[in-house]
Amino acid sequence: MYAQLAFFNPRTPAQVAADDFASTHRIVPLFDQFVTRGYLMRRDDGSQVAIMFAETEQALLDLQKAIMNSELLPGEDPALLPGPDRVEIYPVMSVYPQGE
Repeated sequence: MYAQLAFFNPRTPAQVAADDFASTHRIVPLFDQFVTRGYLMRRDDGSQVAIMFAETEQALLDLQKAIMNSELLPGEDPALLPGPDRVEIYPVMSVYPQGE
């Protein structure tokens, strides 16, 4: 199992709203093809961390490609969608509590 962590620095309310729209309507629908589970954490300043889990590293790389190649929907402004500031992939070494 592998985990991808995507880090987003603080963003404006307009950027957060644009990200929420893109996630709901364009990005999250792609997840079923690639990931087994995902978590999104966000602070009041708009910074966030997204963690995705997949069985293989390639699945996470394929998800990245699928997102980058997806066409913007009508009304999406690329200036409001800068993307993550950092993305890292790690092999999962342990799961706690064990067996879950």
